Amino acid sequence: MEVKAKVKFIRMSPIKMRLVANLIKKLPVDKALDQLQFVNKLAARPIAKLVNSAIANAEHNFELAKDNLFIKAITVGEGPTLKRWLPRAHGRATPIRKRTSHVNLVLDEIKVSGVIHAKKQNLAAPVKLETQPKQESAVKIKESAKPEKDKNIAVKEEGKVIVDPRMEGRGGHAKIEGGSKGFVGKMFRRKSG
Repeated sequence: MEVKAKVKFIRMSPIKMRLVANLIKKLPVDKALDQLQFVNKLAARPIAKLVNSAIANAEHNFELAKDNLFIKAITVGEGPTLKRWLPRAHGRATPIRKRTSHVNLVLDEIKVSGVIHAKKQNLAAPVKLETQPKQESAVKIKESAKPEKDKNIAVKEEGKVIVDPRMEGRGGHAKIEGGSKGFVGKMFRRKSG
């Protein structure tokens, strides 16, 4: 009975992950975990977690014994690459590729036990709540309690003139008194040399 587990988006290069993954191919599960414990590579830790996850899947979902499992296949694929930039001399930049990995693991039995299907979970039937109409618990306010406005008074709303102080002065778009500069102002610019 094959048991599968996978981990995705590990922030480590697939080449470095494959160095560790190739060490544990075709090994029994307990020997693979021992091997991973003493490998001096950072990739050993996420792969060990993946092997433990696959063992837990086998024991919980299929009721398989841990002693009867071996690693049938482990594949390391390439995930998306994060692209970053490193500043260099003379205003240049060098691209940095931060690679990610996806790891798929398949466990199988050494001696076939005959288990084909996953064990059925006993789920309790959902409890139905009684359907009752909602009661309004809010306090109702009488309409007479509201203050009434006198309708006879005519309210005159005058529009306010908005003055923007940012538009005044030298930098703003204030209107120039006296109109345009004329022909001389168009032909002879102030800084034309």
